[in-house]
Amino acid sequence: MPAHEFESDTTTDPLAHERAHLAASRAALRAMREDAQALDIRDVTANWVNAAVLQAQIDERIKSLADLAHTPLFFGRLDYLHVVGAEEAEGAEGEQFYIGRRHVHDAVGDPMVIDWRAPVSQPFYRASRKDPLDVGRRRRFGYTGGDLTAYEDEHLTDPAEAEQTSKLLQAEIERPRVGPMRDIVATIQPEQDEIVRSELGGTVCVQGGPGTGKTAVGLHRVAYLLYAHRERLARTGTLVVGPNRSFLHYIEQVLPALGELEVKQATVEDLVTAQIEVRGADEAPAAVVKGDARMAEVLRRALRSHVTLPTEPVMVVRGSRRWRVPAYEIEEMVQELLARDMRYGAAHEALPQRIAHAVLVRMEQSGEAPDDRVQNSVARNPAVKAAVKAIWPAVDPAKLVLRLLSDAEFLAEHADGLLSEDEQKAILWIKPARSVKTAKWSAADAVLIDEAGDLVSRTHSLGHVVIDEAQDLSPMQYRAVGRRCSTGSATVLGDLAQGTTPWSTQSWEQALHHLGKADALVEELTAGFRVPRDVIAYASRLLPVISPGLTPVESVRESPGSLSVREVTELDAAVVAACEESLAHEGSIGLIAADARIPALADALTAAGHTYLSPGQETTAESRLTLVPASLAKGLEYDYVVLDEPAAVVDGEPDERTGLRRLYVALTRAVSGLTVLHAAPLPAELA
Repeated sequence: MPAHEFESDTTTDPLAHERAHLAASRAALRAMREDAQALDIRDVTANWVNAAVLQAQIDERIKSLADLAHTPLFFGRLDYLHVVGAEEAEGAEGEQFYIGRRHVHDAVGDPMVIDWRAPVSQPFYRASRKDPLDVGRRRRFGYTGGDLTAYEDEHLTDPAEAEQTSKLLQAEIERPRVGPMRDIVATIQPEQDEIVRSELGGTVCVQGGPGTGKTAVGLHRVAYLLYAHRERLARTGTLVVGPNRSFLHYIEQVLPALGELEVKQATVEDLVTAQIEVRGADEAPAAVVKGDARMAEVLRRALRSHVTLPTEPVMVVRGSRRWRVPAYEIEEMVQELLARDMRYGAAHEALPQRIAHAVLVRMEQSGEAPDDRVQNSVARNPAVKAAVKAIWPAVDPAKLVLRLLSDAEFLAEHADGLLSEDEQKAILWIKPARSVKTAKWSAADAVLIDEAGDLVSRTHSLGHVVIDEAQDLSPMQYRAVGRRCSTGSATVLGDLAQGTTPWSTQSWEQALHHLGKADALVEELTAGFRVPRDVIAYASRLLPVISPGLTPVESVRESPGSLSVREVTELDAAVVAACEESLAHEGSIGLIAADARIPALADALTAAGHTYLSPGQETTAESRLTLVPASLAKGLEYDYVVLDEPAAVVDGEPDERTGLRRLYVALTRAVSGLTVLHAAPLPAELA
């Protein structure tokens, strides 16, 4: 499977032919964009509202047709042995299809590039010599910048051609990383493609070690679902949930590069802080209790305690008539609403209507003929409203949580049999806040308020939610995300070995139960494509301690010399020298250190005349060094990593297991080379 470099620009040169097709495809894409820009909607909209909606849709269409100069328009070609049905090829006829990031057609509508998500494109990822899927030749293209410079052919049905690893595919996987995360449409592997093309109706959980591409797989699954179910997801919405803002900034360009602009991104904190501002922080024991699923039942009990059974009848006066509903009848209504376990707010709205209906029955029995307007009027009667306020009062979710965390007796009453006395003491505020506005709410408190809010009124559900680095969520956080896809589906991405929160997930079975998706399919990715073999093998020495039983990643990348472990005496100076050594290579550099070491290393870099970025800031050709606190390294990747003092990374966490997991994360951020520097002894598991 030889790679062919560009030799000449003659008509007999296949590469010249392919470059001509690329130029023609770019011209066709420009024409598609110009057609969208030229649309005149003045005569097809009835009013300004319709015009604004249609213009917004056109603007999105124009954005999606942008030609990104340094992003190849197509990356592969399939030569089928037989003619493919037109309905499977987006209207195309023939045997040859160019596979790219988006659909491009010519002036008469014939496709010049097929979207990678189309059914006819699937064999590009799945076809093999054992099962060629009617593909005679698979061609991959190599690019330098935006210029097509090489191609590589694989004849799947030729027994004389020996099977080889694609050099262009390997080069694309190993291409230096500068800037945010890239899409992987040109390099999706068969086992990844199966997950990407999973149906919308099912939830998929992907356990994947470092470098297995789980994040990219999750994002590409969103892109595929938007392609296959666009109208449905346009109505219901899609969301990507990440661990922090730096991570979301790192991945934010993947979906737009695929033409998908409507997917929202958020952290769990973003989802649950609409009503309050997080200004405080919990000690680990308190955060663990607040994040426990038992708190959901504590909140439910506390909320329902506001319901008081009636002891007095309700007397409704209308004109000269008085209508009496006895207490026992109202109690039956209340008991029935409690038994149905409705949302608290829905029951609060239903009770006055139930009372009003009882009044209407009496009116009809006396010969009157009331209608719905009369029932609504009775439901708003002052006597009915007063009764409902006493029996089923409105409850503010934040005030409910405020009382639980401030009032020891109230908490003890509703946590009885659920939380121990020590657990109750752990979450009680030493100095209770006076009001919701003055309270120094923590992130865990915000999740409790969100839970209480859902008990009062149902949270809006989206069509599909992706949760990345999911192993770090607490059970209550899983519930918060699960509410947002209760009628939809989810893609859960994570690595149990990288759980670094005190409440991190112990098993995906537990996590999926709390998410409300217990029937989800769990897939495991064990083939590594990014982290070099020596590096992942070194980091995997920690697995028996941090996550016993988890399958180590088997990297397909052999990069001799990619790992260097050095004991030094002058640590700061050695770190600066190692950064300078790494900067001699092409690509991004990450200097990862324990959070407490960051100020000293910042001073050392500055003194040596080096500028550096913070996590989340975009690397450029001129600024490639990022100083990364270990607590923010998860999910990020750099071509070369310098890791400062592993023992300090471990010691920076509240317990050894969490510290070793944090170290495992730091060790696996490199995709080309890792330099480990230490003055203190290495952790015993690495020595």
